[in-house]
Amino acid sequence: MALVGRLAGAILAETEGQFFLVGNPKEPCDFVAVGFESPGVIDAMVRPFIRLSPLRPVQIPQPYVTMNVEGEVLVRLLVGRFVIQRNGSVSDRLWRLVTDPKQENRAVPGGTIDARWLGEIPAEIWQIVRETVLKCT
Repeated sequence: MALVGRLAGAILAETEGQFFLVGNPKEPCDFVAVGFESPGVIDAMVRPFIRLSPLRPVQIPQPYVTMNVEGEVLVRLLVGRFVIQRNGSVSDRLWRLVTDPKQENRAVPGGTIDARWLGEIPAEIWQIVRETVLKCT
């Protein structure tokens, strides 16, 4: 089961023993302090995800979602579900839709969230959801 959380505004995914960063960080991140080798320059407009090399055991920060999709298929799915193409950032609104759909807290609750459905929903349906959520009002 893959674990997917946030790190510095980007998405951090652990799948099949590997770690990936999806999207551009929105704030500075000391990757070494978190437990990863420095990935160097990150530009999600060029590469929407990168593999991170752990220096020690790393935990995905809570809250995180669990998904059945694994490997690079998962990472590509996360790009399509959450990354805004025009700037390479992860959409906080889409993330909250998955983690707090009733928007009861306007902040993500702690713990683990079962998001297996996110890997099963057809891309065409999710695109309608994306457009609705990201529409400027």
